[in-house]
Order: sequence, then structure tokens, then C-alpha cells
Amino acid sequence: MKNDEIIRINTVEECTELLSLPPANHPLISICRLADIKDFVPIGKPVQINLYFIVIKDGTNCTAKYGWREYDFAKGLMSFFAPGQIHLWSEQAAQTNSWGWMLVFHPDFIRKYPLGTKISKLKFFSYETSEALHISDAERAQTEVLMESIDTEYKRSIDEHTQDIIVSQLDVLLNYAERFYTRQFRTRNSVEADILTRFQSILHTYFDSDKEKIITAKDIAAELGMSTHYLGDLLRNLTGMNTQQHIHAYLIERAKSLLLTTNLTVNEIAFSLGFEYPQYFSRLFKSKTGQTPVEFRNMN
Repeated sequence: MKNDEIIRINTVEECTELLSLPPANHPLISICRLADIKDFVPIGKPVQINLYFIVIKDGTNCTAKYGWREYDFAKGLMSFFAPGQIHLWSEQAAQTNSWGWMLVFHPDFIRKYPLGTKISKLKFFSYETSEALHISDAERAQTEVLMESIDTEYKRSIDEHTQDIIVSQLDVLLNYAERFYTRQFRTRNSVEADILTRFQSILHTYFDSDKEKIITAKDIAAELGMSTHYLGDLLRNLTGMNTQQHIHAYLIERAKSLLLTTNLTVNEIAFSLGFEYPQYFSRLFKSKTGQTPVEFRNMN
């Protein structure tokens, strides 16, 4: 993709113009119902929006990817996008939905507030753009109240309190979003539980093959068709360990087996597991077991 093929949106004004929205009431934030959108981005044209972007909508007219699966979002969804991400809408996704909201704000709008620091730690803003948050009917109703509250303040005449109030309301919205994400990972366990089987299969296949480096969380996430953050959250909620912890645990178990069942040297075992430097393998092994590889072999 050539750089000159990307449409870049750097201001709220540019965003409202792209979507044919009414002029923004505030230079750093815009909120509207999806039904008010008259046009959409050029179909199939990549767009880089250097703003925070929250979309809440019905999913009755589209099927979208969530993680490595496809789901019909009949109950609605929330999507969160951070500045700099590339968006690409299909013709189907560009259809106007009967219900929903779009909230766009510039990083400067929250920069001086605690939310300006907090937002960088909210993992759902760093998820791939194909991943979204499912919301139940009750969560949808709660979200509607919050968005209407923001919209009401947004439409008032701007004064010295406007930004403080909207930022506080936005903070509440994102707090609820964190709650919804926690709920989602718990209630969708039956749907996503087989990810563990696929995850373990990838590890087995990798360590049974010739390798030149240690497999990473990014490698596995790509194999599963999801983002690194989403995979980490999913595994942590299912097992209590994130992706890297699972990889290390598997490495240690393989190393223990090799130490006890072969005459390979520690260096040879390290290389066979994909470690470029045996010293790193030894440090990792001791940090996880309390023993060096040699001590473990001699004591067993």
C-alpha cells in the first residue's frame, strides 16, 4: 500500500467533512447518531484517523470478525480505535444502521486530564480494528444513557465547564466498557474455550519442527488471526496466564524432559528450543524453577 493512497484525517473538522456530518460544536470532539451520517468513506479506500474513535451500533446488517471468528452482531457491538490505525470499510459495513452512535475526539481533548494517561492503558484501544466488544441488551441500554448524556452536554453552548464535564462522562463510559470486556471474556468461555486446543497445537507443532528462534506471542496471535493483546486477555481470563507465560511454561516443560531423557548439553538444549543465547535459557529456567538446568538434571 502506497502512502499516497491513504486518506489521513488529523482533525475533528476533517472527520466530520469526510462523513458529511454537521459541523462540530467543539473543535476537539464530535458526537452523533449513526442515522445522521449522510455519506461514508470511499469504499475500499484506506483511511488513517489520527483521533480516538468509538462506534456503538446494531449489527443486524453486517457480519464482522471478532478475534479469529466471524459473528453476527445482532445484539450490538462497540468498537474502539486509537489514533493512527488504518481503517478499511467494505460496502456492506458502510450501510447505515438503525441504532448507534459515533464519538470522535482529538487526543488534545483529554491530554491534561488523568484520562489522557489512563486511555493509553486501555487495551481495547490497541486491538485490531476487526475486533469489537459485544454488548448485551442491558449494556446497550446503559450505553445509550451515557451517550445521550455526553450528547446533551456537547450540544450546550461551550463554557469553561464543558470540557471538564464531557471528559468526566467519557471516563465513565470507558469504565463501563472495561466492565463489559471483563464480562465478555467470562461469558464467552464456552465459545472460545477451544482456543486453548489450537494454542497448544501451535506450540506442539512449533517445538516439534526445526526452528531458528523462540516463538513469540505475536507469532501465535497471527497464526490464530487475532491481535496480541486480545489473545493475551483471552488466555488470562481462561487460564490465569497470558500468552508469554504459557510459552515460558511450555518451554520449561520441554527443557525438563530433554534434561532428564537425553544426554544433550545445556547449550544444545537451549539451541534446540530456539534460544540464540544459552545464557538466556539458563536464566529463564532458574527464574521459573529455582534451579539451574545442571542442578535440575543432577538432582533428578
